Amino acid sequence: MVKLVIVINILISLILLYGAWRLWRVRKVLANAANALLVAERSTSVVLTNAPDFMCVRQRNISNLRLRNQVLKLQIQQMQQILSLLFFVSQLWQRYFGRLKRLY
Repeated sequence: MVKLVIVINILISLILLYGAWRLWRVRKVLANAANALLVAERSTSVVLTNAPDFMCVRQRNISNLRLRNQVLKLQIQQMQQILSLLFFVSQLWQRYFGRLKRLY
């Protein structure tokens, strides 16, 4: 009877030891996962902390480019008007002085 109790106690001890070993492994896996999440959180925190400043700078750059684009469009329009006027004047010049040359 004593031998049976000892064997049962040893079996219970082995089962509990196996359970403790499994729990220790699960704890180790969870600790590694927590460390990986901490590293990821730190990395994203650094990126996201600088994001608002980065976005403001980019928005300012885009705004400046839009203003510059408007100025260039106005300059192109003015150049087109000047060229149209020069073309019109050259046509008038050719008509007027072309007639004068034919008359002489």
